[in-house]
Amino acid sequence: MTLSWKRAGRFIGACAFMSMFVGSDIAAHAAPTLAPLPLKLPKPVFVGTPKDAPVGANVEKPTGKPRPPFMAPAGAINLALHKKVTSSKAPFDGSLDLITDGDKEAREGSAVEIKPGLQWVQIDLEDSHVIYAVTLWHYHMEPIIFHNVIVQVSNDPKFVDGVTTIFNNDQTNSAGFGIGKNREYWETNEGKLIEVNSVKARYLRLYSKGSTFRDPLNRYTEVEVYGSPAK
Repeated sequence: MTLSWKRAGRFIGACAFMSMFVGSDIAAHAAPTLAPLPLKLPKPVFVGTPKDAPVGANVEKPTGKPRPPFMAPAGAINLALHKKVTSSKAPFDGSLDLITDGDKEAREGSAVEIKPGLQWVQIDLEDSHVIYAVTLWHYHMEPIIFHNVIVQVSNDPKFVDGVTTIFNNDQTNSAGFGIGKNREYWETNEGKLIEVNSVKARYLRLYSKGSTFRDPLNRYTEVEVYGSPAK
């Protein structure tokens, strides 16, 4: 059974109720110990969004409040740190290892730039792990919106078999993966946190197709993949 950690509190409560009937040992085994993700945010470099910025029904409205801590099973780590990254096209500027080097700060030279059009980057976690969440920073030196953001996980490096889409904000199916149920969002220092619901996978592939920035390039500053190390 997969468990959405947004519903973890209700699950643990159910386990406590179950313990009255089936014994505390079984209930304790069923309920994982939860803890906030060890997520360290980079420094913000702007406040708010520009008044003349393009918006629409498919764009999330910023809350103006810090994102609540994400609760996951205790011991979750960033599985992507210093892992190998490949891409659909060679970088236009920068190197792919910037995506998993641990540097999330918004400054010159911290993001890799990839040619225009629908492009992807792929991270090899080197083993199949249980994944709870992915945090993604495209580019947060200024408030912009990236288009056709699609994130998939799989144990197949070619992403042909056993593919699970964990995020898709392509509302027109221009990428060919179906109409997404997620919305576009403003890039900030918080990044985009995507809940994965305990999917087990080795590879992570992330698509994008430009942004509202002044050029059509695709950009990535950092990607973190939180989960349990394979045993």
